Amino acid sequence: MHGTSRRIDCPGNTFALTAMAARWFDGLSKEKTDMNNTLIKGMHLLEYLARSDHPVGVTELARAVGLGKSGVHRLLQALVELGFARKDDDKGVYWVTLKLWELGQLVLSRLDLRRAAEAPLHALREATRETVHLSVMEGGQVVYVIRLDSPQPVRLSSEVGRRAPAYCVSTGKAILAFLPPAQQEEVARNLVAQTEHTIVDPQEFMREMARIRAQGYSVSRGEWTVGVWGIGAPILASNGHVLGAISATAPMERFQGKALKKTAELVVATAAAIAKDIDSRSNPASI
Repeated sequence: MHGTSRRIDCPGNTFALTAMAARWFDGLSKEKTDMNNTLIKGMHLLEYLARSDHPVGVTELARAVGLGKSGVHRLLQALVELGFARKDDDKGVYWVTLKLWELGQLVLSRLDLRRAAEAPLHALREATRETVHLSVMEGGQVVYVIRLDSPQPVRLSSEVGRRAPAYCVSTGKAILAFLPPAQQEEVARNLVAQTEHTIVDPQEFMREMARIRAQGYSVSRGEWTVGVWGIGAPILASNGHVLGAISATAPMERFQGKALKKTAELVVATAAAIAKDIDSRSNPASI
């Protein structure tokens, strides 16, 4: 073989590439390497945004990922176009959207949340005699995965697979309260009244998130359906990620006074039991 050619052996065939073809092949490999490097830097950028507790400007991001500002601008534009980031045009800062969390939810759903929740939810229904649900977040909404009806004559109508805005139902509020503040703020900017009781003021919504996080459970007071109250609690993995949430739901008359507090304690305890079961399945050594 002459020095100006490259030889590639394939089963049953031998191809001699001229020097020009070899240079083209090398150029293709370099282009692939450049693309890989761009992807790596883009992922570093996205992770930095996700871990930040505040919206971030281009200068800080450029310093964090070791890129020039023009390169960071291009990557940020791609993240915005793909829905992973949003920009405050007035302040020139960026933050991650819920899309990243939603993708994480798809991975976490493989932990067989439904199986772990089924028996505890039956026990919760027996203890409260109210309709109970298991929900997960998807696309900014909650999806009902399990529904067990109340044995009482007056009960609520809901369906497995039904969706509702996360910000106005108890399971959704319980999930949102344990997301990073930047993601809560994004939701707060897009509140739409579903009933006269829906929280639509962004500042009040953020105060509600703080209350839920402090007490460990949420209450929806007719915010999605008039006259219907729900009490929800998050199912938290050992790493702090929210896997989903459960709730007990009833006509508002049945959740007054001590009944609300007692039901909340049962819902929180049930959510903790489900989380513990999932953790033991994921980490057999911890059993």
